[in-house]
Amino acid sequence: MTIVFDGIAFGMLLFLISVGLSVTLGLMNFVNLAHGVFAMVGGYVCVILLNDQGVPFLATIPFAVLVPALLGVVLERLLYRRLYEASALDQVLFSLGLVFMAVATAHYFFGARQQPLQLPAFLSGQFHLPGLDVGVYRLFLVVSGLVVALLLQWAVVRTAFGARLRAAVDNQRTARGLGIDVNRVFMLTFALGSGLAGLGGALGVEILGMDPEFPVKYLVYFLIVVTVGGTGNILGSLYAALLLGVADVAGKYYVPQIGAFIIYAIMVVILIYRPQGLFGRAHH
Repeated sequence: MTIVFDGIAFGMLLFLISVGLSVTLGLMNFVNLAHGVFAMVGGYVCVILLNDQGVPFLATIPFAVLVPALLGVVLERLLYRRLYEASALDQVLFSLGLVFMAVATAHYFFGARQQPLQLPAFLSGQFHLPGLDVGVYRLFLVVSGLVVALLLQWAVVRTAFGARLRAAVDNQRTARGLGIDVNRVFMLTFALGSGLAGLGGALGVEILGMDPEFPVKYLVYFLIVVTVGGTGNILGSLYAALLLGVADVAGKYYVPQIGAFIIYAIMVVILIYRPQGLFGRAHH
């Protein structure tokens, strides 16, 4: 039970970071491999405010969301926008270039070491239930992930902004003809995806660690979640992240010698039988 719970917490973390990628990749058709960079920025913002400025952990979270979101707006305006119509390969090469620039920048400013993080007392420790040790922080992660999943699903399906976004994605020209400001919708969506990545990055420092290699190290994980869940499918990403989180933690616990083999095997099997992902692309 403890392994399953830890796996769910790890899955929730993967979901928090990946869902922003699901939004940009699935809803905007942009292959943004630099998504982990925004998570790294959120993680560093959290760690620096906490360790250098003495800001309480929970108070650093809004900054860890806002800074990557603003960075997302700036990059979307200056760079990404020019490549919306480009081929997938161009988008991949461009965003990979951003990843390596970000890794080098983080190395330069923060050095190669792992960033330490001291959790506040009320989020540390465990409580024991029959047959289950629950880490307080992991429970906090699970709750945070569920709240984000429900809010996002509601925003995309139920709100006017969600309707505009879906329209802009389905057919830009028609959307513009209806008076929808497509550029603004895409910019806000990109900010949302980047801010969510920052949230996941900050909440993940405790479990994933934070060093300059972060965007490269976990890139494949984020991509697997989005691919297995079906791009643009928020609940699909949630289920996929939970499945992979539990499989990864259980695999590393029971058969440590093959490490990450298990999640790659699961991905290969799912994609052979369901090339669209478990839940397919979100239908608008």
